[in-house]
Amino acid sequence: MRIYVTGEVPAAVRTALAEDFELAESPEGAAGILSLLTTAVDAALLDRAGPQLAVVANYAVGVNNIDLDAARARGVLVANTPDVLTRPTAELAVTLMLTLLRRVAEGDRLIRTREPWRFSLEFMLGESLDGKLVGIVGPGRIGRETARLVEAFGARTMFAGRGDPLDELLGAADLVSLHCPLTDETHHLIDAAALAAMRPSAVLVNTARGPIVDERALVEALRRGTIAGAGLDVYEDEPRVSEELVALENVVLSPHLGSATRPTREAMGALVVEALRAVLLRGETPTNLV
Repeated sequence: MRIYVTGEVPAAVRTALAEDFELAESPEGAAGILSLLTTAVDAALLDRAGPQLAVVANYAVGVNNIDLDAARARGVLVANTPDVLTRPTAELAVTLMLTLLRRVAEGDRLIRTREPWRFSLEFMLGESLDGKLVGIVGPGRIGRETARLVEAFGARTMFAGRGDPLDELLGAADLVSLHCPLTDETHHLIDAAALAAMRPSAVLVNTARGPIVDERALVEALRRGTIAGAGLDVYEDEPRVSEELVALENVVLSPHLGSATRPTREAMGALVVEALRAVLLRGETPTNLV
């Protein structure tokens, strides 16, 4: 049986697949697709694969790159990689928070300029997570783990889930951390109005998906002091990052590193391989069915 892999995957994953499947260079005739989040698995790609396609295993927990309705209409199962990336992604969210509050990236840039500096009691004072109110938008696995971690630093937490109004959270939180999936409903969930509802001293952290935030509105809010800062791991037109964001001092940027630890990526790979084996070799429903 043929498996179409839509991009580069770790060598161990490719080796594991090759034990049971023929690896195809194109989707035509594939029984399964291993997709990366950078691949749009739409109706056109599903139709290119053909009616024998049985499963798409997505090397990510988010499935916004997959047309689920199109897959369902064609009887194609979709699996993802939950749980194994919960802690690393939550860790990165907290890293961005602390980097913003303690001005770590700002200090790093200062040192690298070789400009003279010296210790003083008023030099580069920042903030602590202790006592801060962290608003979690999307209290799923990663959102709840982020809450657990920030509470260990002495922060308080509040949550807004699907369908909950955001006004109270946005108006009260010192930090707003995004963990919701990207859907039609959450596209530009954080727009100019949402940013205006936040406190001027608040910061926004996004480790979910870039288009949840209206990036143009965010740039304007940061320039005008509507909010104090932002920590971003994902971008609206990824991998392109706007020059306006790059130019801002009150922003910390990372290149989509949420799940980027070797053990995590290996565990994600094991899940997608197992999903393909379950459906195609054993005729089972994968445990990580979307």
